[in-house]
Amino acid sequence: MGFQAWFQCINGCSGRHALNEVIYRCPECDDLLEVQHDLDQLKQRNATEWRELFDHRYRRNEWPYGSSVWGKKELVCPNLENENIVSTFEGGTNLFWAERLGSQIGLDDLWVKQCGMAHTGSFKDLGMTVLVSMVKQMISDGKNIRAVACASTGDTSASLASYCAVAGIPAIVFLPRNKVSLTQLIQPITHGVLTLSLDTDFDGCMKLVKEVCANNDIYLANSMNSLRIEGQKTISFELVQQFDWEVPDIVVVPGGNLGNVSAIGRGFQMLLELGVIDKLPRLVCAQAERADPLYRSYKSGFKKFKPIQAKKTLASAIQIGDPVSVKKAIRTLQEFEGIVEEATEQELATAVGRANRTGLLCCPHTGVALAVLEKLVRRGEIPKESKVVVISTANGLKFTDFLYKYHAAKLRGIDSEYAYSPVDLPADYEAVRETILKNIGC
Repeated sequence: MGFQAWFQCINGCSGRHALNEVIYRCPECDDLLEVQHDLDQLKQRNATEWRELFDHRYRRNEWPYGSSVWGKKELVCPNLENENIVSTFEGGTNLFWAERLGSQIGLDDLWVKQCGMAHTGSFKDLGMTVLVSMVKQMISDGKNIRAVACASTGDTSASLASYCAVAGIPAIVFLPRNKVSLTQLIQPITHGVLTLSLDTDFDGCMKLVKEVCANNDIYLANSMNSLRIEGQKTISFELVQQFDWEVPDIVVVPGGNLGNVSAIGRGFQMLLELGVIDKLPRLVCAQAERADPLYRSYKSGFKKFKPIQAKKTLASAIQIGDPVSVKKAIRTLQEFEGIVEEATEQELATAVGRANRTGLLCCPHTGVALAVLEKLVRRGEIPKESKVVVISTANGLKFTDFLYKYHAAKLRGIDSEYAYSPVDLPADYEAVRETILKNIGC
């Protein structure tokens, strides 16, 4: 069955563009593009057939369908030839039942989708497999692409570096100096990728990478390239599949460049149009108070949006003041009765500390989402009986410096309420025994 997809303007301009065309913005209005699918073709399979097909493929070894992205290839990028797919068996990440944490903040049914349990430690792999695969196909078709480049706050660069290394395609990453974790910095270096550490913030890196990609046969890999969104929307597919095709009531997503909230929304909408699900969840976008342009717009009813100069935040990956996907995100949130809320530095740090005590290992961006969730529950905007899923975007081990400083009480201005430190002792039985008995309450 020959399914088709193409680029089209988010404003509905008439032009259609092939997915293997080097294009990022609409030639008519200069706004962003998005991938459109031939839904009439897709509806030739009924909902039951789609569910059975996806369940049959899920986490199997048949190339490339064992990937949770490529297991839904027809709904993601049907135009791509299988031999050009660049995959690390992405997706299939854990859905953690946060029962203890939920009871502490007043929820009966809290789950955390641990997207950071991925090949490079973040959800970015889901989009990067699609983008790099298309680049490989474009190169095989004879297009002159010398390299692939991205601006990043750490996770996008790690993912691009890894997937390009798998494919043997040169890559360039633009990073804001001293604004990413050591782990995030070392990932592209390890893969032998040209790593530019620039004396600016993410927004400055983004400006430069767009200029470079406009003139030098270098392909842009940031989320303004909607091929990324197609991969990231599979978070929605996988989430409902893990719930036996039932839809949660609330999904909470950390928001920086805002590609993920729009991607997750598109995933749910597509499943609804195909009859695979029968309702949409309510979406919540969580921002750090020091990088909150969408929250400010939300407070005005989305009547206006103004970029800001983002301030330094512990949630460094969402330290973005001029998000590329803001228009898509606003549209999505309006369609999903969405909520936007923010978290202070203290609130996000406390949320991480509390969550970690219940068995999670959270990144600070997940802390933003958890802090926002607690606020909304406390205010009664999310009922106690709701089935809630928090999207955890990155592996906590990428942020060991943050975690260490929290537990050592070395985060300036932060009260480390849940700090816990190792106990230094001599190698003496009585000293060890006394300390154990004292700490376990005997």
